[in-house]
Amino acid sequence: MEITLGHVNRMTSEAFIESLGWIFEHSPWVAKRAWTARPFSTLEQLHRAMVRVVEEAALSEQLELLRAHPDLAGRLQMTDASVKEQQGVGLDRLTAAEYEQFTAWNRAYTERFGFPFIMAVRGQTKDTIAAAMRQRVGNEPERELETALHEVSKIARFRLNDLIHQ
Repeated sequence: MEITLGHVNRMTSEAFIESLGWIFEHSPWVAKRAWTARPFSTLEQLHRAMVRVVEEAALSEQLELLRAHPDLAGRLQMTDASVKEQQGVGLDRLTAAEYEQFTAWNRAYTERFGFPFIMAVRGQTKDTIAAAMRQRVGNEPERELETALHEVSKIARFRLNDLIHQ
């Protein structure tokens, strides 16, 4: 379903949350708080308002948002958006050996940082994703929190672009 920015600006709080609450994975609180920033002149302004909500959130809320994301190449229940994003780069077609490697990297990453590896996978390949996993597991925790939140922001932008016509 595609909607217009004008439609978004006229939505009630409930309709806004229902329509945009999934943009940030399992975190409708982002849309709920961003609704008060209406009206939005551009899609960029809407995206920026939602990102600002995340940036201004308590660390515990930011971590909750990150932990709401599925493991890349994981087989646990994912949102429709995550399924499509991961299928688009072939993470649903890994060999058994590749799946084992991604699972090991996911486990090591989550143990180190306390949240799953997050990457906006659109335009990536399984090889570039694997390289990023290997590199980022060595980051300092503060830097990786910042990187993961930036990746969440990119995912949200892709999702908004797919949903809303300007």
